[in-house]
Amino acid sequence: MLTKKGKYGLKALVDLARLGPGETAFINDIALRNNIPKKFLDTILLELRNAGVLRSKKGPGGGYSLSRSASEIRIGHVIRTLDGPLAPIRCASRTAYEACDDCSDPERCQVRRSMTEVRDAIAEILDNMTLEQFVAGGSQIEIPEREDYRASNIG
Repeated sequence: MLTKKGKYGLKALVDLARLGPGETAFINDIALRNNIPKKFLDTILLELRNAGVLRSKKGPGGGYSLSRSASEIRIGHVIRTLDGPLAPIRCASRTAYEACDDCSDPERCQVRRSMTEVRDAIAEILDNMTLEQFVAGGSQIEIPEREDYRASNIG
């Protein structure tokens, strides 16, 4: 599930993606336009800056802006930066794998196998979605249809 931190981060990025070339925005303005608590937004934007998604300038004409074009920023990267792994459970994560206390055979566990498929589907969409597409409503995203999924769901 997307946390408030992830949601607010995405709202702020949409706000910044709509700026003209060379324009910046102050945290107060972004917070007001998107109904985000300013103190929380401070933390979020700092994390995105540290991850290379944003840049900031101090002083007159300062503020935040995207560090590169919206077509180069992947939504999957943003969500992982703010919320951590995309997997719905730890044992299905590629980057933060943690074995379950109650599982004696993770390789044969049906819950883990199913949640790994869920993780893969989520990652497929979010890692192929750019901020530019996200701002446009996501309708331009091309997701290859998986053969095994299509075959099992026909009829």
